[in-house]
Amino acid sequence: MKFNKWTLGLAAVGAVSLASAVRADEAKLSALNTAISGTTISGYVDVAAQYNFGDPSGKNGSSVWNQPVGLNGYKADNFSVNNVTISLDKPLDESPWAAGYHIDLNTGSDAIYAGDGWLRQGYVTLRTPVGNGIDWKVGFFDGVTGYESNTGWQNPNYTRSYGYQVNPATEAGAIGSYKINNVFAVQAGIANRSSGQSVGLSSKDYIGAVAITAPDSLGFLKGSVLNFGTVQTFDNGGINNYSVNATLNTPVTGLKVGLSYDVVQSLQQQVGGVDGNIYGVYVNYQATQKLGLNLRAEYQDTTDLAINGNNYYDGQVFGKGEEVTATVQYDLWANVVSRLELRWDHVEHGLAYNSNYGGYAKNENAFLVALNLVYKF
Repeated sequence: MKFNKWTLGLAAVGAVSLASAVRADEAKLSALNTAISGTTISGYVDVAAQYNFGDPSGKNGSSVWNQPVGLNGYKADNFSVNNVTISLDKPLDESPWAAGYHIDLNTGSDAIYAGDGWLRQGYVTLRTPVGNGIDWKVGFFDGVTGYESNTGWQNPNYTRSYGYQVNPATEAGAIGSYKINNVFAVQAGIANRSSGQSVGLSSKDYIGAVAITAPDSLGFLKGSVLNFGTVQTFDNGGINNYSVNATLNTPVTGLKVGLSYDVVQSLQQQVGGVDGNIYGVYVNYQATQKLGLNLRAEYQDTTDLAINGNNYYDGQVFGKGEEVTATVQYDLWANVVSRLELRWDHVEHGLAYNSNYGGYAKNENAFLVALNLVYKF
């Protein structure tokens, strides 16, 4: 093949153009790598199979399944995809003016939608160098009251507690965290009204929390945590929450005890102002590296208060009752939480379960058994 000067010239131009394009792509890739540097991707897939004893099939005039209060009725006698969550996170570094972000995208029968679409959390994190440093979250973030987390697999039991139902799951606003020392840490913030009735554009939630961690000098109690939290509305259209909970280490290796007390106070004039109290005890025993045994017992005294607006059956108010939940967790597979759970719910007055919303409730007890599998990545 013959080459003349024009052919060689065009080849040279093409080589230069190709080299320029490669450099441009490398520059774009470098900018992208810089933008996502320090960002981590994680998440989990939470699935379950559940059986509800009794008459959850809808036959015999029953259109409300034998499902405990606050739990998703679509999961009764079903396989379910509870939650698929993908998290993007760039945590704060040690610099005095650090910045980062956190995003939780989720879907499924237990998904929490704090914003549009699949968003559960989405906030910017900022540090201001005041004292030991105040760390801020601005955007959508998980609520700070209550014993149990929005991330189900982090809780000792598969099903949610009564206490979880009455605390705000998420808030939209700004909250600051300040660690005074290794014992005391505080949080304070303001957010859009998350529950109750807004009485104006300025209706807001005011959030406060204190965490106390037991120092090493307390022996076996070291590392135990006591939390106080509240959400206040300061008007007659909202709902106030008060939460006290603790996770206590014991002298027995692997044994922890949890205590929770939740108060919910509705200030909405249309329901006359009501109060509810929920008491909970958790016992968690890590028998081996893989085997965990978890027990939860709760008592609720929420007379005249409808949790989830869905406690009125047979013309009576579901007010006083108990639940006991026993969970065996055995992590057979790597990265997988696997647990088997039995739960019993009971109401002290009237009949609450297997009702048809206008007919007659059939049971004062509800029972379920569930198998839960969660893959974490």
